[in-house]
Amino acid sequence: MEVPDARRLRELEAENNKLKKLLAEAHLDIHALNTAFGVKR
Repeated sequence: MEVPDARRLRELEAENNKLKKLLAEAHLDIHALNTAFGVKR
């Protein structure tokens, strides 16, 4: 693996982690709202 490839891989991994965190926070927000309003699944 070349240096630019490794750098790009690190950038993609960082972006992926950021997106995973955003998704997890959105799921927590939805769960909290459903709990607050008594929505059952």
